[in-house]
Order: sequence, then C-alpha cells, then structure tokens
Amino acid sequence: MSKRPLTFEQLEHRLEEYLDPVLSTRRTAEAPAQALSIFSRGQQDFVLHWISVIVRTNSEMGYQFASQAPDALRLMDLHGVEKWIIQFMDVYDKQGLYPGCANVQAVEQFAADLHLREFVLNFEDVVSVLEHYVHGLAGRALKLQPNEIVYTDTEHLYLPRRLRLFRTRQKNFGLYKAMASHLWAQTWFGTFRVPEGLVSLVNVCGSYADPERATRLFHALETARLNACIERGLPGLYREMMALQSEQAEIRYATNWTDAVHRLQAPDATVRDTIRALQHLYADEGHLPPPFCFQGRLMLESAEAAIRARQDREKHAFHENLRLMDHKLEANAAGPARASIPPRLQATWPPSQDGLHDPQIEWTLDGRPVTPPEEIRALSRSILQDFGEIPDEYLVAAGDGAYQLVPGSDQPAPSVWERAYHEEGAWLYNEWDFRRQHYRKDWCVLREIELHPSEERYVDEVLSRYRGLISGLRRTFEALRGEDRILKKQIHGDDIDLDAVVEAYADMHVGLEMSERLFTKHRNLERDMAVIFMVDMSGSTKGWINDAEREALVLLCEALEILGDRYAIYGFSGMTRKRCELYRIKRFDEHYADPVKRRIAAIRPQDYTRMGVIIRHLSGLLADVEARTKLLITLSDGKPDDYDGYRGEYGIEDTRQALIEAKHQGIFPFCITIDTEAHDYLPRMYGAVNYVLIDEVRKLPLKVSDIYRHLTT
Repeated sequence: MSKRPLTFEQLEHRLEEYLDPVLSTRRTAEAPAQALSIFSRGQQDFVLHWISVIVRTNSEMGYQFASQAPDALRLMDLHGVEKWIIQFMDVYDKQGLYPGCANVQAVEQFAADLHLREFVLNFEDVVSVLEHYVHGLAGRALKLQPNEIVYTDTEHLYLPRRLRLFRTRQKNFGLYKAMASHLWAQTWFGTFRVPEGLVSLVNVCGSYADPERATRLFHALETARLNACIERGLPGLYREMMALQSEQAEIRYATNWTDAVHRLQAPDATVRDTIRALQHLYADEGHLPPPFCFQGRLMLESAEAAIRARQDREKHAFHENLRLMDHKLEANAAGPARASIPPRLQATWPPSQDGLHDPQIEWTLDGRPVTPPEEIRALSRSILQDFGEIPDEYLVAAGDGAYQLVPGSDQPAPSVWERAYHEEGAWLYNEWDFRRQHYRKDWCVLREIELHPSEERYVDEVLSRYRGLISGLRRTFEALRGEDRILKKQIHGDDIDLDAVVEAYADMHVGLEMSERLFTKHRNLERDMAVIFMVDMSGSTKGWINDAEREALVLLCEALEILGDRYAIYGFSGMTRKRCELYRIKRFDEHYADPVKRRIAAIRPQDYTRMGVIIRHLSGLLADVEARTKLLITLSDGKPDDYDGYRGEYGIEDTRQALIEAKHQGIFPFCITIDTEAHDYLPRMYGAVNYVLIDEVRKLPLKVSDIYRHLTT
C-alpha cells in the first residue's frame, strides 16, 4: 500500500527543518511547500532526501533546489532530475555559489537538452578509456584535457567538453578516439619538428601575407600526410576514421593539389615536404578543402612554447641523469680512476619499420656498453620525438652541482600553487563524495616533490643500533630469494609426503576416504614483486613516530636489497585539496644508495593526511610497472584528516573508494598503523584482514620487516 502524500503543512515543517539557516534570514518555505504538495509521496520523499543531502554542502543551494524542484518534476522523471542535481553540484564544486545557483535556475534548458543526452558524450564519460588508449600509443605520455578548441601543444591533447555530431553514442565515442589519434599523430610523426635551417613553424606561416590562411593551408596538407601515416601503421583505425568522415562529407582535393598530396602520402614524407607544398600552393586563390571532422585546429604558438620549455627542461635533466649514472659506474668500476673529462654517451638505433614503435637504442659510454636508468631512456624517447635524433650536446654529462631542478619541472615545486592548477607538474584527481555517491571532478591538486636530502649520517647510526637484528633479517630474507620450495599434499610429485601419508592412514582407519594427495613436489618460485611504501608525513607523526618510521624504512631497505624485490618509497602530506604533496624518497629505478639514505634521514612531519588522492596517484605509478604481484603498503599513525573538512566519514569513504579503485587495477593494499583507534575505521577502509595494528611505537621498526615477509610469502 503506497503512502499518502505529505500535506502542505507537513512539507512546510520539513523544509523549515532542513533550510533553517536560509529561511531565518530572508525567506519562508511556503512557496516550495505549496508547489510540492501536489506531487506523489515518492516524488516528495525524493526531493526531501536530496534537500537534506545538498544542504550539508551549502544551505543556499538547498533552498534554490527546493524552489526549482517542482518545475524539475514536471519536466523530467526522477532519473533525469538526479542527473540535473549532479550537474549543478559539480558546477558549484568547481566554480562556486553563483554559477551553481544559475545552473539550478536553468532547469528548463537542462530538461530541453536531456533528450539529446541519449547520444551526447561528455569528456568525463570517455576520458578514463581514452587515457588508457593514448597511453598505449607510442611516444611520450600525453595528458587529456577538456577545451573548446581541439588541438595539441605536444604535451596535452585538448578535446571537446562534449560531442553530439552523430546520433549514436558509439559514433561520438569513435569521433573522440579519432580526434585523440589525429592529435597524437601530430606529436609522433613530427608535425612540429622544425626542419634544419628554419627557425619555427610560426615564422614559416608568418612569412606569408596572410599568416592565418597559410596556417590553415599548412594544416590541411599536413593532415593528408598524417592520414597516410596512420593508414600505413594502423589501417583498422584509419578505416574507422574515414568511415566517420564519410557520414559527414567526402573530402576531395582540387586537381592542382594532386601531385602535392601524392608526395605527402609517400612513406618518406616529412614536415619539410609539407612546407614545400605550402610554398607551391599558397599562390593559388582556390578554396581550401573542408577540414576532416576529427582535424581540430593547429595552435602553433602554444605548441612551440611547450616545446621550448620541454627542451630546456629535458636537456638539463638528461645532463644531470647522465652525470649521476657516470658517477655510479665509476664507483662500481675496478682499477684506476678515469681521467677527469666529461663522459660522452653514444646512442645508435635501427630505423623503425612502420614508424609506430619506440626505437630500441643501444647505448655506450666512452665506448663501454651500458644500460642507462629508465629516466635517461624515457627522456631520450621524448627528445627523439622533438629532434628526430639526440643532439650531440645532450650526450655529455653536466658537471657537479650544475643542475638542482626538481625532475619533471623547470621551477621550484611550491610555485605551482601561485597560479592555475593545470600548469606543468601538477596532477588533478577526482575525489569521492559519499553523500552524493558521485565524484568531485578534478577536485584535488597533487604535485610530486623531491625530498631535499639531509646531511646527517642517520642511516649509519640506525645500522649500528640494530646491528644484531639486521644480521638476522638478512639471513631470513636470503632464504626467501627465489629458493626451491617443497609443495606438500600434491596428487603427483617427486617424493612421498610422510605427513600426508600418516594423516591419510588415520582417516582410513576411522572409515574416512583416503586422500590422493600423498606426494611432495619441488618447485622454484621466482619472485616477481613490486611494492610502494606510502609513508605518512603528517604533523601528528612528530617525535617518536617519525623516528620509528625512519628506522622501519632503513631496516626494510636493508632486507629488500637482499630479497631483490622492486620497491619505491614516497612520503605524503599537504594542506587542503589544493596542496596535496607527495615526496619522492626512492623511485623504482633508483638504487638504495647514499642519496636515498639521506632522503630517508630527511623525513620530517609536515601538515595533514589527505589519503585518497595519494592512493590514486601511487596506484597509477604501480599500474605502469610490470609485475605479477603489486603491493601498496601504508605506514600511518591515524585516520584521513585535512584542514578543509576532509575528516570523519567523508575522508574514510574517499580513502575506501580509492582503495577499491586500486584493487580493480590488480593492486593489493595493506596498512600498518600505530593508531589505537584503528579498529574503528580501518576494517571499513582496508577490510578486516588487510591491516595490522602495532600497539607500541617502539615496536614499529622491529615488526615492519616481519610483516612484509609474511605478506609476500
């Protein structure tokens, strides 16, 4: 039996309870209550529920929703109304109160557009899929961003905020994919690679009487070249792109374009050929061919600004990494020291057969074959994209102390907070709002910061203090390293399992069926492990806790160096969603050497504990590592907490959601805590068996290595 609708008086009373902060200053609940009284009880309960949710964020937004809800119910079903709520609350989150209220009041426009949304795709709907797709293509990692103009600056792919060109979601997704593919092709096949003897493409197009027309002509010719590159390397993708274009219009080139397009479609064509074709065809007053539906715009100034900044940054980073690599090789080399001259790295690579794969570079350092660290290899791939080669001046190491930049940035880390969040070096992450059951888009701003090394000999002191324990740890972990193990109770095997035989005989004696698992089997289990240790550096770790964390890390590193597992260490802290900081202590490709030891010594308490964004970022790092088993282990002293209200149930639920996302990526999260209240919230976040509580701070260094051993065996 359905419930009877609430009366006007009942609705007015309920609304006054929810909206008291607003109503007490300037309004009454009479009008919204009167309008809602004509609807069914189910619709009334729906509206009251959402008012109670929205007022927790902002009471004014709650009142605006209450006022517009009757119109929304007349125009849409409850599913549509819920979409409207999520949309205007997202606007409130990102832009503030006044734009949020304006979106509430635009309910009629939202309802009018709703029927189109059956085939409209928003950027947020496809970005996660497209990021994985673009990541799988060759070249440097490209970030996806929504924008009004479709273009690339060679580091970002800017795609439309929404697409509704086609009448199906599938085809609109195909258009998103085609746009991303075409922009990627510009970065990979050398659209912005300036030929020798020319200053820049901006100058090339600017040398004509009508630079804008010259740029559009250059773009049309370059698109013909890129389409041919995609057709040769990715024929299936090319057919999909041309099928989309055929539904819009067929692109036909004028007769005088035939020879130029034919030359640009040749396998050896480069951007120099595009510039020559531009010189030949610019004088023709005929119309340009229409753009392809996926073509976008060519923003030469933006691209060249990004390229200049990247080239300076990568040159410095390449020199510095080469210097560090040479120092490591020299320290490990036997015999007399090498003469004090700058080492020269040489790189050779075979030509790519299809142009779609990163070249396999063979490296020599002063004639010696070497395997550079991943930083140098990643930098070289990006440098090759910009130059088509690695310039000679890149291949000589920097002198001592020549560069002190944060890797991946050409400016000090704290300056990111002085300007827009999307600047170089900052990552944007969603945050889960459990009250709305919806993500706050691009809510948290995270930056990786290199932890400044300490000069104190802290690690040596810890090794001396725990000398006896470390010897035992080394023996224990040495025994685990890829050893032969005996698997018991096997159906077939190499030897008889006496324990199993005795157990089976006892079963048979009491009338039970005798087991067939009576053998042992020898098996060599090679470890394939990658683990990130996520270390709490919040202000609450001051004192004993900070000392215990550092000691635990030292003992862990000593044990893991014996074991051979790949591991990384990151500290985290921050203040508010706009300043989430991740401190690099040890990356996967770094050796446990003096720089890492001095960073461990430098771990100090900072600010607050916003965990969800950190887990999402570190999960992404782990996802890029090839390993059979991936662990994310947190060392913490308390629950999630931040200055801007990220605490209590909100912080716990966001952290839980981030951990669920990590598990979906094949990552096993585990928490080691010293918080005596951990049983109240960690089972909700990590699960009942995925955490351990150490009841005394002093025991932390002694227990962590043992916990890790049990987790990985």
